[in-house]
Amino acid sequence: QVQLVESGGGLVQPGGSLRLSCAASGFTVTPHYIGWFRQAPGKEREFVATQNKIGAIFYTDSVRGRFTISRDNAKNTIFLQMNSLKPEDTAVYSCASKAYSGFHNRADKYDYWGQGTQVTVSS
Repeated sequence: QVQLVESGGGLVQPGGSLRLSCAASGFTVTPHYIGWFRQAPGKEREFVATQNKIGAIFYTDSVRGRFTISRDNAKNTIFLQMNSLKPEDTAVYSCASKAYSGFHNRADKYDYWGQGTQVTVSS
């Protein structure tokens, strides 16, 4: 079965960096999108970034220029490099996959989800 397993979360000071990884397995067909969402306490899940299988990349405005999504197809792994982290970036970050094109920033359109990894930005 499909599995998405995140790693790389942790505690970091404001201005610091973290790199999240998501190892994907079990796909019989390459999903169109694999991306990242986050959910802070008391808030709705929020789109962060996604990349489609032909390389197009999308970011939410609040992370553009600070976060970079990338994909290692040979290892079936996607990454989220997060730089210049702010306290408001604190959340559980989850990777997710979507089989078809369209609605790339809609959490309810994604098919499979990882368990999430906690990112805490605090001094």
